[in-house]
Amino acid sequence: MLFTLAWRNLWRNKNRTLITMASISSAVLLSVTLVSLQRGIFDNLIRNVVSFYTGYVQIHGKGYWKDQTLENCLPLSDSLLQSVLHTPGVAGVAPRLEAFSLASFDEKTKGCMVVGIDPETENEITRLKDKLIAGEYPEKGGQGLMVAEELAKTMGVYTGDTLVLLGQSMYGSTAAGKFAITGILRFGAPDLNQRLVYMDISAARAMYDTGEGVTSLIVRPTDETRFRALAATLLASLSGEADVMTWEDKMPDIVQHIETDTASMYIISGVLYLLISFGIFSTLLMMLAERRREFGMLVALGMKRGLLARLAVMESVMVAFLGALAGILISFPVVWYLEKHPVKAWGALRETFERFGFEAVFPTVLQSDIFISQTAIVLVLALILAGYPAWHIMRLNTVQAIRS
Repeated sequence: MLFTLAWRNLWRNKNRTLITMASISSAVLLSVTLVSLQRGIFDNLIRNVVSFYTGYVQIHGKGYWKDQTLENCLPLSDSLLQSVLHTPGVAGVAPRLEAFSLASFDEKTKGCMVVGIDPETENEITRLKDKLIAGEYPEKGGQGLMVAEELAKTMGVYTGDTLVLLGQSMYGSTAAGKFAITGILRFGAPDLNQRLVYMDISAARAMYDTGEGVTSLIVRPTDETRFRALAATLLASLSGEADVMTWEDKMPDIVQHIETDTASMYIISGVLYLLISFGIFSTLLMMLAERRREFGMLVALGMKRGLLARLAVMESVMVAFLGALAGILISFPVVWYLEKHPVKAWGALRETFERFGFEAVFPTVLQSDIFISQTAIVLVLALILAGYPAWHIMRLNTVQAIRS
């Protein structure tokens, strides 16, 4: 009976109920969009810098990370490769040979990072073929080059042109070669887009005279959230034969950036929840002001204050629940749209992001836990504030309320 009475009371004044619901649903929409945007930006950052190139876990020769020279290459044997591939949690492995070289075309010269790859395994891990915007993806054993888009523009080259590479071999002699450009690549991270040149690993080994050596093995985990556990497992299984690093070990500046932004986000969220609380509380005050005489009359006619307080709390709970439900229904299409059509920065903000090697795109992520957690927080705030009408009723002066 109390539930039915509370439900009928809600719709005796539809405007008041709808205003309260709108306040709560707007709060849910704002908090869900903000959190999904934050998580989307971080996921996009990691995807651009980690998944596009570095991978989640890398295996190096001993001491290579401190002294990144070809002398510290990792001898890649079949037994080592099979040992890594059969480690639980490993979905794939791609060998790489990385070396700095000068790229030259006509009268233009620019430093670049030459990356020797196995085209098949590299594509399985980093989906390199999806970044091809012109030309053809090479087959294993090919002699052509794939050049990053911005580097190609700087050099003034395109598919079919010949690029000269000049570097230093593993034993200190000159490493040089002329290679035809077979493809142009576009990376999400501007830093990668300005310096990468890909070639088949067999051609890179021949040019730099490394034999079967590689500078790194890129490991793709079956579960990307458990990359730290996988790195620990690999380190134990290799028994000190090589170094194992996660992307967090390789790029501590990005980790620090994420941690700093997360900490500042907690402050912003706290201010947001405070504003949400004031918004909800103002609608409750409006409700109390409008129904003050009604509450006084009910108490004067003999209705127990405790029962009336329970009725007011139940009404507040219903409005909070309906408002939160409406907020979910409204926020879902908004988050979905921003995920499919992310906000893009422009002007000075875009230049700042690209200067640090980040793609100036702000997408959202459509994840159920965000909707559940943020809706729950707003709902709890509404329920806590719903205690104020009950407290007000218990202290109500009946005579003054009736005269109001």
